Amino acid sequence: MSINKTDYTISEDLVIKYNTLSAKKKELEKELDELKKVFHIYFDNLVGPNEKGEVTVNNYKLQRQIRKSEKFNDEKTVHRLTELNMTDLIHHVPKPDEEKVKSALTLGLIKEEDLEGCLLKTASQAIVVKTLK
Repeated sequence: MSINKTDYTISEDLVIKYNTLSAKKKELEKELDELKKVFHIYFDNLVGPNEKGEVTVNNYKLQRQIRKSEKFNDEKTVHRLTELNMTDLIHHVPKPDEEKVKSALTLGLIKEEDLEGCLLKTASQAIVVKTLK
């Protein structure tokens, strides 16, 4: 279904269709999650946890891929580097304390105009359908 950019009419049929498809999507995602669990248990038993594997069933090949990533624990790494006297390997990033800034605004220590352009505002959109009656 393609909607023309100038066609902004919302009918009961469109709302019903959206609501129905949304419910089906949730059902499908739940079903897919269950199947993924089964596949992961199968591969855990076949090749071990967090190991890639594959199985062929008739004309289908099912594969489990493993994506690995590494990241330093910020707090422990900074502590250890400080112990090793390697503070030049640590980023010192100044960051505003939002709670204190809001308190300073409330107390009148600074004015909103002083921070003009500093406050980032975002918004997100969501569509919700509720059945009335």
